Amino acid sequence: MATLRNTYTAVIARGERWTGQVYTEPYEAAWASEAVFFIHLMPDSTPPSGTAVARVQISPDGLHWVNEGTEFELPTVPDAVSFGRVLNFGGWLRLAVAVPNACVFKVVATLSLKA
Repeated sequence: MATLRNTYTAVIARGERWTGQVYTEPYEAAWASEAVFFIHLMPDSTPPSGTAVARVQISPDGLHWVNEGTEFELPTVPDAVSFGRVLNFGGWLRLAVAVPNACVFKVVATLSLKA
């Protein structure tokens, strides 16, 4: 008999305008074995003039952060989605996003977790 895996999706940013250096809300995910961050550039966004890069960060306590190594670019076309996958991440997750000067990204970001 197949076992149904536990899954959960958390919205970590909804309709936010990202400029400069941005950090998403930390999310406790020690129970999960894999995670996927999705970033959706909202359809009413103006296409950005530069490329923003999201870095996955991990933490043992939700206070002290280190780059995990996974990086991915945010979408540059409205209504597009980009993602980054992570395994073996410990207790806490978040994204650190570097948006180029004079750019604004309006996004919805979600974190999908699976055990």
